[in-house]
Amino acid sequence: MINEGMVFRSVTLSDLKAIAQRVVKELVEFRVWLFYGEMGSGKTTLIKEICREAGVAEVMSSPTFSIVNEYETAGHGQAFHFDFYRIKSEEEAYDIGTDEYFYSGSPCFVEWPDKIPSLIPPKYASVDLQVENNEKRTIAISFHDGKEENRI
Repeated sequence: MINEGMVFRSVTLSDLKAIAQRVVKELVEFRVWLFYGEMGSGKTTLIKEICREAGVAEVMSSPTFSIVNEYETAGHGQAFHFDFYRIKSEEEAYDIGTDEYFYSGSPCFVEWPDKIPSLIPPKYASVDLQVENNEKRTIAISFHDGKEENRI
């Protein structure tokens, strides 16, 4: 079953902190977060803000080349940030232990999840970022409880 969740319209950079605070409240229930959006839509920027709100104190960067970055949060243990843009196959993602990360109980933030559809666990939250113009976005969050047949 899919819960429509939340929609934020005309989002600017100054709105991200409040959205990230809402997401952090959901981390107890939903540990895997899938981020959809075109290149430059703000996926990494939003994930960094969520991590800051979860208590990550270290410098964060995009895992474009490393595929996964690991951070220590305050209160949520480790958090993992994935960027699957450069992978060539699901097998490549599986080989880095994606399954272990997703079922670790730690927050996982995934960019380009459409590259790994069969590796996505049944319970997850999805975040769709759409560019309205260069400065504003629409961010739609939905929650998937694992009971629907077609996950993506």
